[in-house]
Amino acid sequence: MASHHHAGAAHSGGPGAAETARLLREAALEVSRCAVEIRGAAARAGAVLGSSPLARSSLRHPRTGLAAQWSLVRALTSASGLGFALSGGDGVLRRVGQAGELCGRESLANRVAVTSLRMRAAAVLAEHPELGRDPGMRRLMDAVTGDRDVEALRALRALLRDKGAERAMSTVAPLFAELSAIRALLDENPLNDEVGWQIATGEALHADPWLGISARHLAAFDAGEGAAVAVPLDDEERRSLATEGSLMGFLGNIDLLRTDGRILIQDVRGPDGVVRHVLQAPGMAPGKPRNDSPQDFVGAWSNLFDPESPYTRGILLAIDEYGLPAGAEIALVGHSEGGIALMNLAQNSAFCRRFRVTHMVAVGSPIDNKKPADPRTWVASVTNQHDLVPTLDGRGAGSGSVFTPHPDWYEVDYIDSSHEFPLCHSLGKYMGNLEAELAGARRDIDKALTPYRGPVLRSQVYQLKDRANPPQGYPLMAVPVAPVATSAGPVEVPVRYYDSTAAVAFFAVDPDRVAGLLSDASWMSPSRVGRRVLVALSAYEHRCVSLGPYNELSLAVLVNDLWRPRAHDVLRELLRRADTRRTGRQVTALAVTTPEAEAAGRELWGQPATTALVDVRLTGNRLHAVLSAPAPGPGGEAGGPLLSLTGDLGPYVPAPHVDSVLYGRTADATLRSMVHCAGRQRFHAAPRLRLRCPTGPGEEEPLVRQARALGLDGARPLCVLSAPVYQARRGAGAPLPR
Repeated sequence: MASHHHAGAAHSGGPGAAETARLLREAALEVSRCAVEIRGAAARAGAVLGSSPLARSSLRHPRTGLAAQWSLVRALTSASGLGFALSGGDGVLRRVGQAGELCGRESLANRVAVTSLRMRAAAVLAEHPELGRDPGMRRLMDAVTGDRDVEALRALRALLRDKGAERAMSTVAPLFAELSAIRALLDENPLNDEVGWQIATGEALHADPWLGISARHLAAFDAGEGAAVAVPLDDEERRSLATEGSLMGFLGNIDLLRTDGRILIQDVRGPDGVVRHVLQAPGMAPGKPRNDSPQDFVGAWSNLFDPESPYTRGILLAIDEYGLPAGAEIALVGHSEGGIALMNLAQNSAFCRRFRVTHMVAVGSPIDNKKPADPRTWVASVTNQHDLVPTLDGRGAGSGSVFTPHPDWYEVDYIDSSHEFPLCHSLGKYMGNLEAELAGARRDIDKALTPYRGPVLRSQVYQLKDRANPPQGYPLMAVPVAPVATSAGPVEVPVRYYDSTAAVAFFAVDPDRVAGLLSDASWMSPSRVGRRVLVALSAYEHRCVSLGPYNELSLAVLVNDLWRPRAHDVLRELLRRADTRRTGRQVTALAVTTPEAEAAGRELWGQPATTALVDVRLTGNRLHAVLSAPAPGPGGEAGGPLLSLTGDLGPYVPAPHVDSVLYGRTADATLRSMVHCAGRQRFHAAPRLRLRCPTGPGEEEPLVRQARALGLDGARPLCVLSAPVYQARRGAGAPLPR
């Protein structure tokens, strides 16, 4: 089924408006052909003028040669000849021509091409007389066609102010391509002339029409290799998916997916019993460009010019993961940017050799500058004349059926009562038009999609991204793991902390008070700052960890080299990597919230872990770390606080993360474990925290008992290291013979 269809609501220009518009477009086509011939003649004349044979001939025969050169110069620069048409030459002549254009000189070919574009604009005005009656639009057209850029900018600003952005953009949309091309041909910028010619002659665009930036440079902003990940639908979305294949069903699925980077692939059993496949792709998301998804304005612009865009590459990866068999029949249905990306796929000859692309349906998509690689592919394009997006390929309402590059496509170019952009670009609006005003076109497209009219057998949604995401925690967590048996079940080692919050408060304590904590390891030498010993109280909220989420509070004494302790060991050792460091922290008490964490602490790291009620929160610059007594009764709720470290952390400076070495004790050995960490850390030199562990209940809790013994009740820390986003991995403890 191959036909050309131009439909829409009745034009408001009267019964003769359509015939007038047709005659104007036919005349515009003839004038554009004349412009091309004139441009070709100027290019040939410029090539002769700049050729070496003519220069050598002029030297040999100066009387006739110089006269011939002068005649060519006059023809290429005189207003009574070809205008200022030197830009059609090569080398020096081309540079002279561009310099002349910068000075406001014009060629005859450009003026004739502008005449063709003005006739196309007149055809649009014949069908849309309301545009000609609009004073703001009339002022804009007069300024653009008169090559008055400043006045055109003022007219556009006035249009935006009077009508608002939505109404102004939809008002300009029917004439956007023609106005863009006229401005490109008349302005003093020689870089966008070629784009103006491409619009005037109906060729594919290779740059933007306003500044002349090439497609290659524009595509560079949409970098990425593309990625696709299978994702599930929620229950409501799953219930809303179409269960039967049809045009409105496929468009409804696309509307359901929204514009968050998802596409849908479905298997449909046709009336003949053959299973075929339908790929459905939404359009771009409004707002600023997003680096995580190809469905944005930059992605749409890249798709328009570059067939190898991240969106298209992501779709190919999704198809590979879905497992379509070679030679399978597939239909492509897309809206806006999705239609562009799918047409890029349809014009990929390698893809068409691998699969049989039977149908391509694009709604609100600028695809006129593309062509399927398989000539058997049936293509339908549905566009609203007040929708600005479909005009980005350079073919607007002024082109009509005369300038169509694809006479065998089924095209629906219509107008409706809604002239507001971007409302008229929304898929919901297009679906409403297809249900009501365009019922005939809907039936025609459904008839063409008959092989896909049947029950849906399988549906799979894929999340597309500009780039593939690395594994969670990469590269810190990219290490081999092995299960280790504990009393609470197997634990993967190293233990990986993917998403945590950390705060470490350092206190200066009397050495005599610390001696009691290290009495079972008398050979351990605590680190000193002056005459005081450093003690660290660490608080962690582990939200995502390989052994399950939990909170912890730990008390540790900073110790020197276990064999050859020296003064100020800790400060020197901070410059070493953890695997070559001799100092560390001897954990003397550990409170955790889960049995799995308690078993890992005791059996993997030799730390005196207990299960307790611990609440740790780091909100902004405020820390809340509380160890509570269990409330009476079977509920297990928290009772009164036994130990708390709360308050404002104070000002901070960024600090690098330093890996840690922790020591624990078993009955016959010291266990040394390393904590490798990543994330941003903050150093608070003047924290306003205060530790509270009043006397009374809680003597059975080792952490509380030790904090009281160290005299920390009411103490303020010397400094605090905090990390709102903290990642770490911790291996099993290595036994040391001490």
